[in-house]
Amino acid sequence: MSSTSWSHLLLFDGVCHLCDGAVQFILRHDQQDKIHFASIQSELGSRLYREHGLDPDTPQSMLLITPDGVLQESDAALEIARLLDWPWSLAGLLRLIPHFLRDPVYRFIASHRYQWFGRHEQCMLPKPEWRQRFLG
Repeated sequence: MSSTSWSHLLLFDGVCHLCDGAVQFILRHDQQDKIHFASIQSELGSRLYREHGLDPDTPQSMLLITPDGVLQESDAALEIARLLDWPWSLAGLLRLIPHFLRDPVYRFIASHRYQWFGRHEQCMLPKPEWRQRFLG
């Protein structure tokens, strides 16, 4: 996989309704196509998730692979916000809140996401106009 085809790759839980909604939001508000996607359930997503020490069978965090490294939990969410179009990019300023406050909130939501938002039986297929942004 060539990093020249993308600069930011988001590994997300493809069966999670909340995660699927977040990906669709990102697609609508990243008009410069900075972020590409791979579900953790895909072959590529699973391999990359494992390479970063995480179990793809029980995904607990999205991963954002960037030119500067890999981000997870609230760091990944806030970096994604920073990359979005105005005014959504302002949410990136929440990085000023310390990890010890941000990450427990992220983990709490992540641990309840299926219960609160539901899950698909299988990964959803992207709209044709978005397919080029999905890898794996």
